[in-house]
Amino acid sequence: MCTISRMTGSPSSAQRLRDLARLRRVRDRIDREYAQPLDVEALARGAHMSAGHLSREFRAAYGESPYSYLMTRRIERAMTLLRRGDLSVTEVCFAVGSSSLGTFSTRFTELVGMPPSAYRRLAADATEGMPACVAKQVTRPVRNQEAPGARTALA
Repeated sequence: MCTISRMTGSPSSAQRLRDLARLRRVRDRIDREYAQPLDVEALARGAHMSAGHLSREFRAAYGESPYSYLMTRRIERAMTLLRRGDLSVTEVCFAVGSSSLGTFSTRFTELVGMPPSAYRRLAADATEGMPACVAKQVTRPVRNQEAPGARTALA
């Protein structure tokens, strides 16, 4: 028997739930493997979708593209490593899976509001004595927009 949703092309609620589960698996993979070389095509293959379809559906579900989500994860981890202070910006860049220091620095500056080198200098003092779980919340980058001016000063 043919249902109305099949005839109109709109997905059934069961299909929508299956799609959301696949998107959640993609997001979980990004969270786990952020330091690995990931690209939208590889993520799409793993979810049995085309890259374009994955990008559209991911943006609809989470408000940003898979690449943007991946870069945000990488920047969050980079912030933690930079606060620790024992690695250079270049070492941090490669440790979080970025292959280009320029792209990493540009994205870091967009999300955090300052270049990674400046963040490294300021963050150690600003979070000194603060538990790591609190420091992570306080210094979390802003998503889907550039960092507001007020976020540029950590203290």
